[in-house]
Amino acid sequence: MKILDWATLSSTEREAALARPPSTASAERIATVQGILAEVKTGGDAALRALTRGFDGVDLDALAVDAAEFTAAEAGLDPALRAAMIEARERLIAWHRAGAPTEFEIDTAPGVRCGRVLRAIDRVGLYVPAGSAPLPSTALMLGVPAQIAGCREVVLCTPPRSDGSADPAVLVAARLCGIERVFKLGGAQAIAAMAFGTESVPRCDKLFGPGNAWVMLAKSQVTARPDGPAIDMPAGPSEVLVIADAGANPAFIAADLLAQAEHGPDSQVLLLSDDAGLVVAVEAEVRAQLARLPREAIASRALDFARLIVLPALDEAFALSNAYAPEHLIVQLREPRTWLPMITCAGSIFLGDYAPETLGDYCSGTNHVLPTGGAARAWSGVSVASFQRSISVQQVSREGLRAIGPCALTLARAESLEAHAQAVVQRLEADA
Repeated sequence: MKILDWATLSSTEREAALARPPSTASAERIATVQGILAEVKTGGDAALRALTRGFDGVDLDALAVDAAEFTAAEAGLDPALRAAMIEARERLIAWHRAGAPTEFEIDTAPGVRCGRVLRAIDRVGLYVPAGSAPLPSTALMLGVPAQIAGCREVVLCTPPRSDGSADPAVLVAARLCGIERVFKLGGAQAIAAMAFGTESVPRCDKLFGPGNAWVMLAKSQVTARPDGPAIDMPAGPSEVLVIADAGANPAFIAADLLAQAEHGPDSQVLLLSDDAGLVVAVEAEVRAQLARLPREAIASRALDFARLIVLPALDEAFALSNAYAPEHLIVQLREPRTWLPMITCAGSIFLGDYAPETLGDYCSGTNHVLPTGGAARAWSGVSVASFQRSISVQQVSREGLRAIGPCALTLARAESLEAHAQAVVQRLEADA
């Protein structure tokens, strides 16, 4: 964890300060993922069982979760956890419904009616990780917008536990979203199964969900194929950037940084402030709080890439944040909303001292599946629109063709596309 004075850094040092942790996409790992994809594409269920045996140490008789396992998960789940998931789900529904796209129609000229219709993607595949801990929250984050969008079929893959079962909390979360087709598959092989289809797992049109480096490589490789599925977004290790002023609470900031650092050793956390005293206080708080964390070793490794940066002014902090384009941006300023117009690139924004990123991870109502690695410059987090196709529609009368046909003729002939022009001319002459 480094404290840096931005004003004293050279351009090269500034670039290094904002560099993300080294990519784990080595040539060897890329080749390994390619091999896994090929195995599943040709070997189907048999390959999935063999890969699960090799990577997870589990022999699976059936890849799919059956009704008995769903029932056992419901019966054995802590009621408090189930109630919390239901509560989080209701807020997710409210937020996603409010932001869902709508259909429309307008007259762009007399006799020319144009609009947009929305159609749910037919079959989607959701990936819910379960590395060092299961993530039922991700099942909710993906399942709720898929359900609101009206996808005909939703498939969910999650890694098996050592006893060959799926995590009960993930299963309950899936059922809360109306998902019944769950497969006990993890890693690149799960992505391959949903991308290509096997005897048990149906081929999906679009894949969603976070994951480790293997999962991310698999998603990028399958979507690059000519017949491959779409994916939600490029995503990788988690990250948070905090902008804070002298009035911020160092303990709050330290807790926010550590909350992200404990995700994994390749997570990155940044603090930008115009107050050097605050930055020093935050560093001390991070050290003190780190020692009390169960995942101290993981968070400590992530802190090797942490940067605590002092800048001359807050304006520069926001310019720096936009250039970095963080997955999560926490704004701990005295009047945080006044700075909102300055933010142009971020996956999700948390305004004020009492808006920890943890709430967005679980239950504020916003979605936690977000672009990372700078992808927030062009990509958005998962929403209902992610699960829908937007299709344009136009209906044109004779009057409409006469009104806008000449415009089309001029443009078509300017591009030397006479067949395009004739498609209009033939109609105009027939109607003369």
